[in-house]
Amino acid sequence: MSEVKAAIRDDLKTAMKAKDTLVTGTLRMLLSAIQAEETSGTAHALTDEEFLKVVAREVKKRGEAAEIFTENGRDELAAKERAEADVMARYLPQQLGDDELNALVDDAVAQVKDELGDDPTVRNMGQVMKIATAKAAGAADGKRLSAAVKARLA
Repeated sequence: MSEVKAAIRDDLKTAMKAKDTLVTGTLRMLLSAIQAEETSGTAHALTDEEFLKVVAREVKKRGEAAEIFTENGRDELAAKERAEADVMARYLPQQLGDDELNALVDDAVAQVKDELGDDPTVRNMGQVMKIATAKAAGAADGKRLSAAVKARLA
């Protein structure tokens, strides 16, 4: 069992003892998503990278649900979804600031420039995104990363 999964289980026990229903329910949902990922296809223990993808996906789901609830005037449900996302986000790496993100994008663009021998354009966005995503390793939201790459290449 990975260290992070063990930490989630310990946090779940603590939340259950404290009778914190929000954290208890959220961590149970997260563990369920992790277990579903582990047992899909060929059963295997998740790598740290796969674990981060599962947590990021669950946080993103909560954020999207909160937006939909807000649009439809259901602020109490939106607040619950945001609170769940905050609990799950504890297990993600610290998100990059704007300066760090721009530096990462610049490095990726420079690497692609070395490969191509010319300045990359928007047509080479896929190559830049592949490198930038690998370097970010879950520390930047895909939407934010894509926008930064697009702005840099435009």
